[in-house]
Amino acid sequence: MTGEGKRRAWVGDLIHDEDAGRRGIVADVLGGATWVLRPEYGSVRWTSRQPERLRVIRTREERLRDRDV
Repeated sequence: MTGEGKRRAWVGDLIHDEDAGRRGIVADVLGGATWVLRPEYGSVRWTSRQPERLRVIRTREERLRDRDV
């Protein structure tokens, strides 16, 4: 993530889940307490209840901007 400091992962962000040891995209946040994650490619989902362990690699906005270039 560029120039914004640490921020909590949110829907659409590309993240690294430190607990699962894998990258993914935040698909949903349920009740503000459970982050639903999916791989960059594929469909197997997993969850996290520790958003502080989800390191944002690229925000949703950055991903969309780069896609449109």
